[in-house]
Amino acid sequence: MPRPAPTLTLRVRAKDTVADGVVSLTLVHPEGARLPDWTPGAHIDLVLPDGTTRQYSLCGDRWDPYSYRVAVLREPAGRGGSAYVHDRLAPGDPVGIGGTHNHFPLAPADRYLFIAGGIGITPLLPMIHQAELMGIDWQLLYGGRTRPSMAFRDHLADTYGGRVHLRPQDEYGLLDLDTWLGRPDPGTKVYCCGPAPLLAAVEEACAGWPPYSLRTERFTAADRAEPVRQTSFEVELSRTGRTVTVTPDVSVLHAVRGAGAEVLSSCEQGTCGTCLVPVLAGTPDHRDAVLAEHERAAGDCLLPCVSRSRSDRLVLDL
Repeated sequence: MPRPAPTLTLRVRAKDTVADGVVSLTLVHPEGARLPDWTPGAHIDLVLPDGTTRQYSLCGDRWDPYSYRVAVLREPAGRGGSAYVHDRLAPGDPVGIGGTHNHFPLAPADRYLFIAGGIGITPLLPMIHQAELMGIDWQLLYGGRTRPSMAFRDHLADTYGGRVHLRPQDEYGLLDLDTWLGRPDPGTKVYCCGPAPLLAAVEEACAGWPPYSLRTERFTAADRAEPVRQTSFEVELSRTGRTVTVTPDVSVLHAVRGAGAEVLSSCEQGTCGTCLVPVLAGTPDHRDAVLAEHERAAGDCLLPCVSRSRSDRLVLDL
């Protein structure tokens, strides 16, 4: 079953190296048209010329309505998307956009502590800019393997000075989270994005903080427990009335595509939120790393790439 076409075709205006192994892409409409608005923490589904779809955080100026910027880390063990961007994509090439999504929004706070690991700096850049515009106190703790591998390090240091704390591992070791997070601060919200070990360490350090103080975004899937049910269940597509049986060895995503539903996806690991669909009836078994606890409790949406059903039947708005 072919995947749905992208909703918008843009053009690569510029491709720049911003760190060792990291390039940024500036994307514009081929006719100079205004692009859809977005908010800090948002990402886009980038559909490459070879048909590959990948999810990248928007890291440019959200007040510029005519361009998007993303940064792409070369991942030798990846699935080919970053290699295509680094080795083949060039200024002038067309790329598809499957829409903008935000599962990592910036919530109001008295203060912010932003913690980035490597390419995890990208969704935090617009947040920092927004906090600065609003006059809200903030600090950035930014770690990476080496200083040259840390994207946008010079821009951050030159623009924001002492609020930015660069901590490359080969110079400082692991981030000193005890110093930064050892004492809970009810007025501070902590935003963290980076590799799984960093997220786990930050979550542990924030265990004594007030509820909802910590917001995280994952680039890789977390370990998941076994599904609640090991048997088949039915999924009804409300728009067509078709019903499909989802067996234990097939994802909901692949099952509904086989029944004719067009659902765009990217990571297919439950980390990007691209394939999020509304649930009209039934009880989802959430197995993603995107939805917050209150969103899971509502039971009105699910990520069909990894999530399943607790009930015998789900009705999806597809």
